[in-house]
Amino acid sequence: MTPSTKANGVPGERALFTDLYELTMMQGYFETGHDPMATFSLFFRSLPPDRGYVVAAGLAQAIEYLETVSFDADALAYLSDLGFSASFLDYLDDFAFSGDVRALPEGTVAFPNEPLVEVTAPILEAQLFETFLINQVGFQSLVATKAARMRDAVERAGGGQVLVDFGSRRAHGTDAGLKAARAAYIGGFDATSNLAAGRAFDLPVSGTMAHSWVQSFPTEREAFERFVEVYGADAVLLVDTYDTVGGAETAMRVADSAGIDLRGIRLDSGDLVALSRAVAPIVGDAGIFVSSGMDEYGIERFLSDGGVATGFGPGTALVTSDDAPTLNAVYKLVAVEREGKLQPTMKLSPGKVTYPGGKSVRRVERDGTFQRDVLALRGDESEDDEEGEDQLVDVFADGARVYDCPELDDARERRRRQIQKLPDGVRRLRDPDEYPVDPSDGLRSRTDRLRRELSRRYLDGP
Repeated sequence: MTPSTKANGVPGERALFTDLYELTMMQGYFETGHDPMATFSLFFRSLPPDRGYVVAAGLAQAIEYLETVSFDADALAYLSDLGFSASFLDYLDDFAFSGDVRALPEGTVAFPNEPLVEVTAPILEAQLFETFLINQVGFQSLVATKAARMRDAVERAGGGQVLVDFGSRRAHGTDAGLKAARAAYIGGFDATSNLAAGRAFDLPVSGTMAHSWVQSFPTEREAFERFVEVYGADAVLLVDTYDTVGGAETAMRVADSAGIDLRGIRLDSGDLVALSRAVAPIVGDAGIFVSSGMDEYGIERFLSDGGVATGFGPGTALVTSDDAPTLNAVYKLVAVEREGKLQPTMKLSPGKVTYPGGKSVRRVERDGTFQRDVLALRGDESEDDEEGEDQLVDVFADGARVYDCPELDDARERRRRQIQKLPDGVRRLRDPDEYPVDPSDGLRSRTDRLRRELSRRYLDGP
């Protein structure tokens, strides 16, 4: 059954991609008339293992969602069946975002406690977005970071090798595969093997052949000949089905017979370093594309051990970020309207204390290198003298989008520039140095004062 849509074309299921408790709270706000302005911040408290930074990604999907989210008739009927009130469903029928958003542009490097996205809106609206924003921004940032580390390994130890996303078949669902391809491109990959991702995001697509092609013919030579008949000099031949060195020799004999300069061969199994070195003099100027379990650690090791390759095809490790599969992003209330003014608020839960208030992230750069970030209170006049350039940009104002998403190539270039400006120790693949993120004097003072106030109000008792 095809889901019904409103005129904007967004399936009703998109609005329902949220947790039950979001709508439960929203109905509570609605029925009690409690709808103050509020600011929610999407951030992560700590970096994943062996990560010195995170690359922000997924903002474009967040923007699309905020612009178009709506509850169609099917979604409203489902919520009615769950027991939500008719008056609340009437409110949802006309739901539209009316607030403000600030965010880090895609490709920006980010660190703990820095907002990836901040939403200021009536709490009835802002509450809805938690699940979707964490899902899209958190996942894509995780994959963009993994991809950036692979690109950095190539740039620091290699010779500009191509990176192609081979991971869609290993992704945790089709949407994850598509968004992983997009995020990988921001992170520095050159192409994806997935056609749907290529079409959806205008990404370059690339592919070779499978072992099944070779196995389906009586001989390896005939398999290569038939492939070259169709694709000519563009062919990339998989040579390790039976004997890798022998396969490379056969590939070159086929190319010579056809009178073409073969584009390349692919290695997908065995001792990749040794085999790449063995086939390199055989294939000459033809490319050597290496797949099979590659990640940033494998690429670095392959290159440092003297492996020969013109490109790599990471898959599973990329789309699942297998060594660090979660960013643990959170979406927390940091300010709420009291007596007509937004007032900072914070959690005091052990291990989950949050900095209060809307923020700016001021990045201090000297001599082409990032020195530190200053996390400051936005709108506090005492913070105006803080050094550094604010990394957050205005995305929505009063419900209207005021930001044009850069092209993916621009986000990719931003990532490249920013990572090059990080200290070498922060870029390290293992045990990276901690990049300094300091709360400003104003934020530190406001945090300490609010902690005391909240402790007296809620913890000390009468």
